[in-house]
Amino acid sequence: MFRKRKFSAVILAGGTSSRMNGVSKQQLSVCGIPVAVRSMLAFENCVECEEIVVVSRADECPVYEQWAKDYGIGKFKKAVPGGATRQESAFIGSKEIDKNADYIAFHDAARCLVGTDDISRVFAEARKNRCAAACAPVSDTIKIAESDKKTSVKNILDRSRLYAMQTPQIFLTDLYLAAAYHAKETGFTGTDDCSLAEHAGFGCKLVECSRTNFKITYPEDIPTAEAIVRFRETK
Repeated sequence: MFRKRKFSAVILAGGTSSRMNGVSKQQLSVCGIPVAVRSMLAFENCVECEEIVVVSRADECPVYEQWAKDYGIGKFKKAVPGGATRQESAFIGSKEIDKNADYIAFHDAARCLVGTDDISRVFAEARKNRCAAACAPVSDTIKIAESDKKTSVKNILDRSRLYAMQTPQIFLTDLYLAAAYHAKETGFTGTDDCSLAEHAGFGCKLVECSRTNFKITYPEDIPTAEAIVRFRETK
């Protein structure tokens, strides 16, 4: 009998929040709901997602377990302590998902405005291409600065080919594990999960998603996110 393929989600919530004056950005509220909870709810409401694993700081794991109960996140499996880097944390999370999961999705908890429809679209492309990632086209002019950051190098980058990477990034599980082990063996550190696949020689399908799928990074991002939430609620 044909088994409908779904995916397991690993939500990465172990950031240091250095730009938030030491306050954990994942635990800040956006219109009364914690940032990380909004991300968890997006995957809870995605029909293709089967389970949710949260990777956080060790002292915050009980917080996510309680939130899962408080907000009725039935797909929540567990919260586990992360590693020293995001790459390590993603790998730790990958070891906690169901062993029979065909696909694995990685998502930054701080991207709390991700749409369920966008998650489904990325997954659909991952099923076709083995690896897919959310992104948004770059609209600004991008310059490369000299080392002193005071002057720019003369260059013209083709904006039509530039994309800002987002999450979720979704992989055939075996592909991700192969890429992760290859990165470890070669001492490679990537800037995102897709870079591990690229380093191992796999291509990654880019899926244009909403520009509102930005990462909460600075204090001023909270009122921006709240304005977006209120606007969505009026539609």
